[in-house]
Amino acid sequence: MTRETTPHHTDKAHETRGRYGAHERCEPTPTSAARGRTVLISGASIAGPALAHWLARYGYRPTVVESAPALRGGGFAVDFRGAAHLAVLRKMGVLEEIRRRRTGGGSMTFIDAGGNHVAALPPEFAGGDVEILRSELSRILYDHSRPTPTPHDDTATPAAVAGTAYLFGDSLTSLTETADGVHVTFEHAPPRTFDLVIGADGLHSTVRRLAFGPEEDFVSHLGYYVAGWDLPHGAAPDLAAHAVGYNEPGRLVTVGRVPRRAADPSYAGEAFCVFASERLDHDRRDPRAQRTALVRAYEGAGWRTAELVGTVRDADDLYFDAISRVDAPTWSRGRIALLGDAAYGATVGGMGTGSAIVGAYVLAGELALAAGDHRRAFARYEQKLRSYVSRCQEGGRGTGAFLAPLTQEAIAARNSALNDPAALTAMLQEGHDISADISLDDYPSLVHHATGSVRNATP
Repeated sequence: MTRETTPHHTDKAHETRGRYGAHERCEPTPTSAARGRTVLISGASIAGPALAHWLARYGYRPTVVESAPALRGGGFAVDFRGAAHLAVLRKMGVLEEIRRRRTGGGSMTFIDAGGNHVAALPPEFAGGDVEILRSELSRILYDHSRPTPTPHDDTATPAAVAGTAYLFGDSLTSLTETADGVHVTFEHAPPRTFDLVIGADGLHSTVRRLAFGPEEDFVSHLGYYVAGWDLPHGAAPDLAAHAVGYNEPGRLVTVGRVPRRAADPSYAGEAFCVFASERLDHDRRDPRAQRTALVRAYEGAGWRTAELVGTVRDADDLYFDAISRVDAPTWSRGRIALLGDAAYGATVGGMGTGSAIVGAYVLAGELALAAGDHRRAFARYEQKLRSYVSRCQEGGRGTGAFLAPLTQEAIAARNSALNDPAALTAMLQEGHDISADISLDDYPSLVHHATGSVRNATP
């Protein structure tokens, strides 16, 4: 089960599929306005390295700061679906590598308390056009944003003239805009001034809090929580033998194995949970409090739920968060802008990974074309993307109710839809239509033409 998985319900079908430009990979010549300009990007998960990749190719000097001590491992699988997502990945030169590292995920069977099959999610529903572990995607994007492509990567292009600097194990403490930059202080590193600052640091964005206001002004709780973890070594070997999901009203537990990880002898499988709840009063940075809340939410559940959820006590990689949605009235203030989940996130089911990749492509392209005018670039970035990402976000509103319906009748209706080929096809098509409903400029070619120099393109 991936964090991106959900049907997408809208009031009307979107008939416009969009145009994506040529599929070649071009190496743009840095514009004189971009050359040497410094950009601080907060967040080294997906949106941050993707933006750094493009900015470095356009001649900027990006620095990425990340609170974790290194690239994060583990985590859910994420997926891309539709022509827009795939076109941007192809232009980045990473699509084939992502395909080589795809999870190989299969279908998931919904079962009743006796273990009997009641419905199934087919592979294309859960994994889109291509599914990859978030940690592996992050590593690919990180490698492609650095000065020298990694030797094992035969799809890499020269990612940058100067490349991207990474600062791990640190975080921002203040942002002060001046006439010609943003003065930044860090928890550990000495203060510095950058031309621009971009918050690509997720739903709980530090940049958004420092520059735009408190989290509660932007993040809405959608009535559910989600959790996931690797089963500890020694867990019941048959527990994850097949990918299954068990529902009771307001609660879902799933367990299974990702084929991509099957060769790892320490990998016993993974669990994924969704449960209905009002906003919990706990420290979201406290793993012990999260484990307690999760176990409490599943007390009295049937099937083998107690056994499965009980494994979280020995898990060291728990992901736990509310299903939420971010709505920022504006994505920029002065020299500071927001990207990805920090601006338009939806915890599960809102196509957040694909939206982040598309957003990074558009933001970097507009900055490269704006001849140093960040206000113009930020305005065009928001104008081009807001309606698109808002439609994608809508999938997140129904994710909890789809995965963990609140009544037995709603569970039966969901299962009936999954068992109806026509209904399932319609849900899959709607998701693809939404993800494709944007017209993307061919920014690499536009930047070439703007500078009067075009280097060879590689199909």
